[in-house]
Amino acid sequence: MRETWLTLDREALLNNVAVLRSRMLGSRLLAMVKADAYGHGAATVAAWLQGQVDGFGVAFLAEAVALREQGVREPIVILEGVFSADELATARQAGLDVVVHSPGQLALMQLEPTGPDIGVWLKVNTGMNRLGFRPTEALRVWRALRQCRGITRLSLLTHFANADTLASSQTEQQIGRFRALQQALTAELGSPVPDSLANSAAILAWPAASGTWMRPGIALYGSSPIARRTAASYGLKPVMTLRSRLIAVHQVAAGESVGYGATWTAERPTRIGVVGIGYGDGYPRHAPSGTPVLVNGQRCPLAGRVSMDMITVDLGEVPALPGDEVVLWGEGLPADEIAAAAGTISYELFCRLTPRVARRTA
Repeated sequence: MRETWLTLDREALLNNVAVLRSRMLGSRLLAMVKADAYGHGAATVAAWLQGQVDGFGVAFLAEAVALREQGVREPIVILEGVFSADELATARQAGLDVVVHSPGQLALMQLEPTGPDIGVWLKVNTGMNRLGFRPTEALRVWRALRQCRGITRLSLLTHFANADTLASSQTEQQIGRFRALQQALTAELGSPVPDSLANSAAILAWPAASGTWMRPGIALYGSSPIARRTAASYGLKPVMTLRSRLIAVHQVAAGESVGYGATWTAERPTRIGVVGIGYGDGYPRHAPSGTPVLVNGQRCPLAGRVSMDMITVDLGEVPALPGDEVVLWGEGLPADEIAAAAGTISYELFCRLTPRVARRTA
């Protein structure tokens, strides 16, 4: 029987939480579980993290409502905010926090509130140039939000464009712009302003980005956000391991080609293993020949193009039979390495897995 599955490791997830907390002592941890917890399964991850983190971050309203319906009671922040009065009313009733990043969202907050008070996070565009108010505008918007009824707490956040590039000065510039605004608000209010700056890369590499809240995403799942630094070097462990099995093994002669387009040709007599996974399962189609997999714990390179349902690997002298286990990424084989070989990032690998992949927990 063809068998392709992923395993999620709760202990690895909790290890990563501990590692991230140790990098920014005193900061609360807002765990990013958007995009189905980066493909890991938001229901499972949120259940494991309840009582272990201080809150959860999602992209949009439906993701937050699903967590509430699951029974999650911790704070939940909707990073894209809401876009209509009805959505705002739903967020209020569900006890959700919303980000305000546009004039239209400010206008929603200025409507007469219906329902419970709500927490609001003002998004500041310090250089990402995607969402948020520029610092000069943010001061005005903050003052306007303070005049709104129905807001129980007001916080400030920004997002980094280049924190994964340690040689870049952009992150320092963004921190400087944010801190200048924060200091002006603190002086005006006479009290500290709750803040959140640090994504995964900033948590690991930019201590000046420490604040009231950290917002780890990919590092939470055991992947490195920083090029040329492995997750293991930070003490992070892979939460997901993707596995399949050999469904066939056969011999090819020197000079014979394998797969669509005959892009790989054997330089010597060798054995080819056929693995029951392909781009129909979410394995990256553009992974080139040479991309490693683990067969019975030993590295073997891809040989030929990835197909919809299968990949082929050069077994060489590795002992292997149909039915033997193959690790595509995870334990013993970092997803970051596979992503780099395929010209992408681990985020995409995790998020593109399809329902054909069965899910198990360790």
